Amino acid sequence: MSVEANPQALPTAAGTMVVVVGPSGAGKDSVMSYAARHFAREACVQFVRRVITRPADAGGEAHEATDAEGFARRRSEGGFAVSWDAHGLSYGIPAETLAQLENGVTLVANGSRSALPAFVAAYPRLTVVLVTARPDILAERLAARGRETADAIRKRLARAAPEIVVAADTVVIDNSGALEDAGEALVSLLAATLAAKG
Repeated sequence: MSVEANPQALPTAAGTMVVVVGPSGAGKDSVMSYAARHFAREACVQFVRRVITRPADAGGEAHEATDAEGFARRRSEGGFAVSWDAHGLSYGIPAETLAQLENGVTLVANGSRSALPAFVAAYPRLTVVLVTARPDILAERLAARGRETADAIRKRLARAAPEIVVAADTVVIDNSGALEDAGEALVSLLAATLAAKG
């Protein structure tokens, strides 16, 4: 796996980057979508559109699609504040997010636990949100997707998750129950981040 932070991405930021991570099946996309609906009319909270080497109609999150060549070129030109490779795909957080933070915007990005050191290097003001769920819930959700066999799901859940040790605030949200509960927890966190800026 390749993970990279833009070495120029170190301004003193007025805004905060909130990066959401979690294991497959935890429902981080759903939790983020809930919060995005809540803040849809708030210009001071923006949800980052990732650049991914995946077709735009592949399902899942709304993203900016590109091919491997285009991604590599953009990466080499400093077009990403953070980029990483995982599961045969490349992911990038646009460098434009740095200017947004300088303008005081709170940003929310879908990240990766393995890429957290790069997020720490790129964003001076960073909050990590770890969305989790009980193992039985994760297994049930992964099975419902129909992408993996039961054996593959067992192996996925048995693998140790990357340890999250970063120089940033870390908040854990349990999404084992109702989506509204986890979604409101993220909304409250974002509201508190805004309040802290005055």
